[in-house]
Amino acid sequence: MTLRKQIRPFHTVLVANRGEIAIRVMRTAHRLGYGTVAVYSEADRDAPHVQAADRAVCIGGAAPRDSYLNIAAILAVAERSGADAVHPGYGFLAENAEFADAVDAAGLVFIGPPGAAIRAMGNKAQAKRLVLAAGMPCIPGYQGEDQGDAAFLAAAADIGFPVMVKAAAGGGGRGMRLVDDAAALPEALASARSEARVAFGSDELILERAVLAPRHVEIQVLADSHGHVIHLGERDCSVQRRHQKLIEEAPSPAVDTALRARMGEVAVRAARAIGYIGAGTMEFLLDRDGRFYFMEMNTRLQVEHAVTEAITGLDLVEWQMRVASGEPLTLAQDDVQLNGHAIEVRLTAEDVAAGFLPQTGPVLRWRRPEGDAVRVDHGLAEGGVVSPYYDSMVAKLVAHGRTRQEARRKLLRAVEQCVLLGLPTNQGFLADCLADPVFAEGSQVHTGFVQERFGARLSERRQPPLRTVALAAFATLAQAMPHPQGHIRPIRLGGQTARVSLAHCGERWDAQLSDADDGWMLRLGDHAYTLRHAAWQDESLDTLHAECDGVTERIHVARQPDALHCCHAGRIWRFDCVSDRTPRNAAVGSGAVTAPLTGRIVEVAVATGDLVQAGQRLVVLEAMKMEHTLTAPMAGVVAEVTAQAGGQSTLGALLLRIEAAA
Repeated sequence: MTLRKQIRPFHTVLVANRGEIAIRVMRTAHRLGYGTVAVYSEADRDAPHVQAADRAVCIGGAAPRDSYLNIAAILAVAERSGADAVHPGYGFLAENAEFADAVDAAGLVFIGPPGAAIRAMGNKAQAKRLVLAAGMPCIPGYQGEDQGDAAFLAAAADIGFPVMVKAAAGGGGRGMRLVDDAAALPEALASARSEARVAFGSDELILERAVLAPRHVEIQVLADSHGHVIHLGERDCSVQRRHQKLIEEAPSPAVDTALRARMGEVAVRAARAIGYIGAGTMEFLLDRDGRFYFMEMNTRLQVEHAVTEAITGLDLVEWQMRVASGEPLTLAQDDVQLNGHAIEVRLTAEDVAAGFLPQTGPVLRWRRPEGDAVRVDHGLAEGGVVSPYYDSMVAKLVAHGRTRQEARRKLLRAVEQCVLLGLPTNQGFLADCLADPVFAEGSQVHTGFVQERFGARLSERRQPPLRTVALAAFATLAQAMPHPQGHIRPIRLGGQTARVSLAHCGERWDAQLSDADDGWMLRLGDHAYTLRHAAWQDESLDTLHAECDGVTERIHVARQPDALHCCHAGRIWRFDCVSDRTPRNAAVGSGAVTAPLTGRIVEVAVATGDLVQAGQRLVVLEAMKMEHTLTAPMAGVVAEVTAQAGGQSTLGALLLRIEAAA
């Protein structure tokens, strides 16, 4: 049966998503006078997006398949709540053609493209065939129906190594593997199929010739139901890790007016050819010679849409809603003006040194940057948690300036002012990227920027500066001191000292605090710091201002029974609070394999008694929509296996143990 897309006025929007994007969509909906309905899982009952909506309804359990991917439940909520339009946000069902069709069939307005357009572009293999017919330049590759390893090996030999394996049904770096030679291809295919099956419900793959050191540049298109299509310029998304975007900017430092016109023209032509309606994005790889190649089309709003909004002055969610209600575009291509420069970063709950592994944990403190110099989209709330069920991105920060350098400076300052305590994040790494001289200059950035500029340093676990340790130790002790109106009064110790011991990554500091004139003296080994004029910012005792050796600064802290989390000088640290003379060591032994994250155990590849080699695949975990393979830290015999496929792992839990072979 052919469905006609519902395009008509509406009055109440159900947002079929969560977190920052749900809040962002509701913000525009409320500004335009629409009512809003939120849906939420059991894990999100107290989430900020629930509070932001006019009405909210629980749709199921924490796992996405039981809630945010449950089409029948979402449509039932729309009927119960009186919603007559649905906005999918991004992720989850945003690019699910069956969902778009089901919304239309229910007589609701889908604030997105027709199901047919989503279906046409949702499979990379089919999309490439369609855009090739429309004259789009594409990367040489293989998108055949034969999905056997032999077919891929033969195609790779014709294409030439290195090649990129990609999931045909999805994006976001999931199911994507770079393969340098034929020997590595079968394992890459198996791994990519497994991850794609989990993430997208399809294990279909394609191959593409690997374009080395390209830029990732995308064109934002906007189309109405009356046949008008325009583009809103480009975004540069070249700073990536694990093939997922970290930093995006508009316009691209590598695109001039002529190249923008050429890329925009083919993007508009392709969108028109598939009958596209709404906001969408054509993604390209741009080589150093200015040649660009189509990768995929995202038939939804992008995470990075905010940088386009900043330089064009347009609200893309507003235009999605206006187009969905039947309004024609009032903008011609010549009306689109790009003003200044905008840069966005994605703040994620990740352990950078562990290979950007996603992390979960409590939100003990959340403080967004001060002032209005940057836009902050987030779904965080103190007292909440970042769970293993959803994406690791927890916020995005966007700065707009007259020039790229002004935008970069604003954003760097904002990132360093962000305070998220309770779990690891990539905050410090984002600051390092923004401050990097190659990124600052701009012209030499490419998709390999992170590895090229940071390389082995990515796995290093830095130790905090002694000044940070001193302030953290003082803040810990100061929480027990009198503080009328916030001002901390010294406890006269009568020549005695107050003590606290902090540890981080195997190093320990024993701090001793004693009386001094008008303040305190804090000793860390051979180092001594004079502290005066200390005060808590408020009664929560989480932000301390203190003069340390003549310089007044502040430190944000959050306590747990055995840990101190703090933010000082733009960096986040977690200290163990220790009470004995033995530094803590989380390792059970050199052969212990512990869970680096909380997640589902997909596979246990060994059994007790097996002989293993260093680097051998042992366990596969899945969390936040990504698979993570754990390998043997040493050669030996598997002495103990506690992990079970289908079960859950918790951060730090022992999964298995290897002993040296006799």
